[in-house]
Amino acid sequence: MQALSNGMAHIDGEFVPASQAKISIFDWGFLHSDATYDAAHVWRGKIFRLDDHINRFLRNIDKLRMEIPYDFDGLRSLLIECVSRSGIKDAIIEMICTRGIPESGSRDPRTCKNNFFAFVVPMIWIASPEKQREGLHVIISEKYRIPSSSVDPTIKNFHWLDMTMGLFEAYDRGGESAILKDIDGHVAEGPGFNIFAVSGDRIVTPGRGTLDGITRRTAIELGKNSGYDVIEGELPVDDIFEADEIFITSTAGGIIPVTTIDHRKIGSGKPGPVTIALTEKYWALHEDPRYVFPVKY
Repeated sequence: MQALSNGMAHIDGEFVPASQAKISIFDWGFLHSDATYDAAHVWRGKIFRLDDHINRFLRNIDKLRMEIPYDFDGLRSLLIECVSRSGIKDAIIEMICTRGIPESGSRDPRTCKNNFFAFVVPMIWIASPEKQREGLHVIISEKYRIPSSSVDPTIKNFHWLDMTMGLFEAYDRGGESAILKDIDGHVAEGPGFNIFAVSGDRIVTPGRGTLDGITRRTAIELGKNSGYDVIEGELPVDDIFEADEIFITSTAGGIIPVTTIDHRKIGSGKPGPVTIALTEKYWALHEDPRYVFPVKY
């Protein structure tokens, strides 16, 4: 099977080259950001924690009162085939459900027929491999994350304007990414990543107002198994400047050190030993058959 360098998509029940995948401009997923999605990654031909991503996606579809014509097994097979057809060994897999288009003349979401899409494209890194080794410089944005009472952050969604404007703010201030706060002024999350602060043998990550990321969950498991006291709770902004280490987690990069925040060094200003150790253990899981599914291309 010939590999497609730009990726493979599944749309309207058919597999097509990613460049040919299109949706209607009248779909509420486009007009209203009325959609949910999930993204897993493929590394060296193996899909990492695919079942966890599918389960979260199906839960979120249900929460948004949507439906797709696939059960768990059907969706799993479809995504694996999409990867196989793409021929791409290091990739991002994305599955999307949109609200669709309501009946003519109606604004009633109950009349919409929901749409399902999926695609596989070459790996998109949240930070370059060099930055993954050396550490990121981020800023604390003045933008606040959308309140959980308005949009449930545990449902992956495309409500990204707050984070996009946070990114522009970071670039304007000489940073590479941004950390957004919640409405109480505590650390929430960043554009596509969760945040962890290490102080001694204690690791804290925000416990509310943020996505329960699969990589976040993996880091929590690794931290606990390594003997650290991992806490999901409030993370005041002042605490991150006093932390020994800061790292972020994302499907598009794994565990990544943050060495500078608002032009201030964190700890020594270099990736710390806890972050380095957890990163090594994270990538080692990509050879563990309990966590990966090898794709036949």
